[in-house]
Amino acid sequence: MIIKTSSFVKSSPNWKSCPDTHLPEFAFIGRSNVGKSSFINMLTNQQKLAKTSSKPGKTKLINHFIINNEWYLVDLPGYGYARISKALRISFEKMILDYINYRRNLYYLCVLIDARLLPQKIDLSFIEMLGENQIPFLLIFTKSDKQSQTKITKNVQTFLETIAMTWESLPPYFITSALTGKGKDDFLDFIEQTIKETQK
Repeated sequence: MIIKTSSFVKSSPNWKSCPDTHLPEFAFIGRSNVGKSSFINMLTNQQKLAKTSSKPGKTKLINHFIINNEWYLVDLPGYGYARISKALRISFEKMILDYINYRRNLYYLCVLIDARLLPQKIDLSFIEMLGENQIPFLLIFTKSDKQSQTKITKNVQTFLETIAMTWESLPPYFITSALTGKGKDDFLDFIEQTIKETQK
């Protein structure tokens, strides 16, 4: 797939306010500061489509972007914020859970994982919750350019082995870099194929 057009559509405070559409949606989420906005901008060939920040918690709403007038890229607030109030954290969690549980045209939840790190409890807990709620998801390992390929490969393998202990089969996964564009073509091809297969 080649992304020819991508544009912002709407920011929504909850799933009921999201665009009224039956087009496929692929939503992106990850632990705070995982590089989500940078990945989205790399994916769409735009430097400022998603707002990047050195401070975690930039995304506070459900943001819809229309891609090639064919599908929606959805930027969700992250999870695991340490510097926000408990009340706001609970509000974020409800917004996210309601969206992923009730949004009928959500094809995949794309969970971003920092490839520089060994498995983090917060990521594993979130993935376990997805399994319990039967939410289709895939993994996007980010920042693969920040360490040696040997280290990155080891971290990814350790992560996959960890979730394999409680999962019958592993989800699709991609090793990416917002700086070099690594993984971009494979990921977009996966989206294209998924849409084709589900619309037969």
